[in-house]
Amino acid sequence: MKKTILLSVILACGIDAFAQQSWTLRECINYATAHNINILQAEIAVEQSEVEANTAKWARLPNLNASGSQSFNWGRTQTAIKDEDTGDYTTKYVDTSSRGTNMSLSTSIPVFTGFQIPSQYNLSKLNLKASMADLQKAKEDLAINIASAYLQALFNKELYQVALGQAALSQEQYNRIETLEQLGKASVAELAEAKSRVAQDELNVVQTNNNYRLAILDLTQLIELETPEGFEVANPDEAFQLNPLTPPDEVFSSAIANKPSILAAQARLEGSKENIKIAQSALYPSINLNGSLGTNYYSTLNRSFSQQLGDNFSRYVGISLNIPIFNRFATRNRVRSAKLQRDNYALQLENAKKTLYKEIQQAWYNATAAQSKYASSEAAAEASQASFELTSKKYENGTATAVAYNEAKQNLMKAQSDELQAKYEYIFRSKILDFYKGIEIE
Repeated sequence: MKKTILLSVILACGIDAFAQQSWTLRECINYATAHNINILQAEIAVEQSEVEANTAKWARLPNLNASGSQSFNWGRTQTAIKDEDTGDYTTKYVDTSSRGTNMSLSTSIPVFTGFQIPSQYNLSKLNLKASMADLQKAKEDLAINIASAYLQALFNKELYQVALGQAALSQEQYNRIETLEQLGKASVAELAEAKSRVAQDELNVVQTNNNYRLAILDLTQLIELETPEGFEVANPDEAFQLNPLTPPDEVFSSAIANKPSILAAQARLEGSKENIKIAQSALYPSINLNGSLGTNYYSTLNRSFSQQLGDNFSRYVGISLNIPIFNRFATRNRVRSAKLQRDNYALQLENAKKTLYKEIQQAWYNATAAQSKYASSEAAAEASQASFELTSKKYENGTATAVAYNEAKQNLMKAQSDELQAKYEYIFRSKILDFYKGIEIE
């Protein structure tokens, strides 16, 4: 008996030692969001889209390039020779080594590109919007998975507490029968049966405690925590209550305006329209304004380096016009491809809306079913509690058998378990419905 009591104490204290830090659902979601690999990759995708948008934003600015070259030559080459009498220079070919230096500074300004630049900028902004929506969707999907695992851990935790209560009740009953047996008012068989019930309930305590620890392990792995040691789910602060459920059509009208999956599909559809304009820009002429500054130096000329840089200094300004006439139908096919992509994105948006409505309908019916299930299981648990209390009094008075008592006790345990399961299923289903309404999961 001392061994049994010691086991109960160890099990009761084990969860307290295991649970050194209580984490709320929001804390779990925040931690997972900061450490989840998929979220971090989605954030990088957003940053890449920001860089692309910034590049497209400044595409109208002129570019500026500097160049320089140094060359060395051997063999016949032109050279300037000064006539000593007249002082004039004449050009002759001689065998000699020479070197040359060239330097230039050039710029080009896009004047007209067939509306390609503004379309590319609009496309980059829409791609950024879609990437941000993808990031938000990844966070919401992760939050739903964590909420499911968190509530499962809460359910197993409460089930463990129920099992502890049942084990303590069986232990009290065993102590009572042991006293009666010593007084000769109970048989050895009744004592043995009571001891068997204690052992069964202690086994159930061990099983529910293991289930709780496994649920904690699943949750900590999901939130990217290194170890489950010292981790415990915090009990909800608010009292549990059933709330009216919003009809699916109302939820859908709210969700379609703010759900990331819809926003991303809409942004990609708008972007495909800009992509058509980009493809069509190749049909227009393009105009560029160009300019350059340059100078050079040749060692074969009988002048100094600084003199030649000044004498050979040149300036250039020009306008270039490019008129597309025929490019083997490449532009036409790019426009066709862009239009097909637009049609595909339009279908994706329509499918996203239909999928969202189906998900909301399913969530609403699941929440409604969970609500009804909880109401029924709550009534069943209350009836089982009343039946057990009545049977327990009869058993103590000797008007009920041990079999009837044990059956009432098992029925109570099952009813309490069903009530807890229905409770957390309703909480999860209602949170899913609130999620579609745009309410953050807490």
